[in-house]
Amino acid sequence: MGSVDLNSQAHLGRQLRELLRRPGGVLAPGVYDGISAQIARKLEFEALYMTGFGVSATLGYPDIGLTTLTEMAASARRIADVTGLPVIADGDTGYGNPSNVYRTVREYERAGVAAIQLEDQVFPKRCGHMSGKEVVPVREHVEKIQAAVKARTSEDFLIIARTDARAPLGLQEAIRRAQLYEQAGADVIFVEAPQSEQEMAEIRASVSSPLMANMVEFGKTPLFHRDRLIELGYQLIIFPVTGLFSAAQAIEQSFTALLEKGTTQELVESGHMMEFNHFTDRMGLAFYRGLEQEVSESDRES
Repeated sequence: MGSVDLNSQAHLGRQLRELLRRPGGVLAPGVYDGISAQIARKLEFEALYMTGFGVSATLGYPDIGLTTLTEMAASARRIADVTGLPVIADGDTGYGNPSNVYRTVREYERAGVAAIQLEDQVFPKRCGHMSGKEVVPVREHVEKIQAAVKARTSEDFLIIARTDARAPLGLQEAIRRAQLYEQAGADVIFVEAPQSEQEMAEIRASVSSPLMANMVEFGKTPLFHRDRLIELGYQLIIFPVTGLFSAAQAIEQSFTALLEKGTTQELVESGHMMEFNHFTDRMGLAFYRGLEQEVSESDRES
């Protein structure tokens, strides 16, 4: 696998740390491919979240541990490359034991992302808002977090420790694990799928590190406004599947209309589609056209 300038990667890590220290925290949309990443960049989001759920979907699979380290790191590299923004990347369970986690962190760091998220589910894992989750013994994930901290070549690369213990073992066990992962060196703590505002407040009162809030539409955690989450003490706020679910709905509606009507004329006239020029702008066409012109003029001058 290729590599990136680690000095540039460290800069993005420092940038993310600075954003987390701001009173307004970080609002990061979920991206899963070049299209979603480019649109988020054009809309001037300051950081992005690479969703494992979304990457799995782009491969045509549900989020049940079917994607590999190679596939996830490649997706992270593409997203980081086309945006130049701090990317928080889902690293699932780390794809094995502490030795595997060590390699995973190195691969993600070389991919150019600013942070990796590692969860304490058994493998194969499943989406944090699905039923039937199981978690590994707490000591096993503590060792993985310690390996992740040891693996990074820059302290600016953030380690996010996620626990999925709330559903199978209860809130207090989730908090206990969060505290142990914090002690193991995690930079950000992520307690997945709390079920109320009161639970989220209790988590905040029990952990001193920056906290991550996961707003999944149709999931187990109530949807809160960014401002309320900041008030509750959550510095990193992700909406991981907003774009994915919206895009999937639009594709299904468009393909249904095509199948039923035999044409897309109505979709074009109704504004249901992004226009051609708007889309190519979002993909950065103007930059490459400008580059071609600059090179051509330079060649003529020489």
